[in-house]
Amino acid sequence: MPDVHEVPARQGKAVQMSSGDHIKLINTYGTQVIDMWAFNANDPHEMMSMHHTKSMLRRLMPRVGEPFYTYKRRPILTLFEDHSPGIHETLLPACDKYRYIADGVEGYHDSCGDNLTRALESINFPAPPVTPQPFQVWMNCPINSDGEIDYLPPASQPGDYTVLRAEMDCVIVLSACPYDLDNPNMPINGPNGEPKEVHYEVW
Repeated sequence: MPDVHEVPARQGKAVQMSSGDHIKLINTYGTQVIDMWAFNANDPHEMMSMHHTKSMLRRLMPRVGEPFYTYKRRPILTLFEDHSPGIHETLLPACDKYRYIADGVEGYHDSCGDNLTRALESINFPAPPVTPQPFQVWMNCPINSDGEIDYLPPASQPGDYTVLRAEMDCVIVLSACPYDLDNPNMPINGPNGEPKEVHYEVW
């Protein structure tokens, strides 16, 4: 059995994977969103792109068995299994320091953008100059018929999991999203908005 690793609440972690490896993302409490990025291990400028994935697949996100693509339109990860309701997000940016400033936060607030930078620095992998758009695992933001975007609690349940397969040697970053502002219209990490740890396995 593969070892179970933790991404602590509000923090991020970099995971180095070889082509053919699998990573299982576990929503331990059912309410926590993961912001996720992937980079070519041999070229930090080639990274997973939500824009190119949507263009290549002609849908908002891959179905099971379909890949995520890089900016060079090459597969980097495949959605291998999804034992959750399958509700994820590919349109919105990660939270960053500018988001919290715009929301009126005074002083420092953890963010997925900073988690990405720190996680890559911890393995001496170059961080991008700006935060790329992530794959937001279990984030529930449906688009209404009038074009407005809703922010709803994750539909996942405790223990739900999603498995991805690496299609090239890559570096993956996972951020247990720290969004916790007291806003009833933004229950990103569940109704009480409390960020929690998540877990993962690699094999």
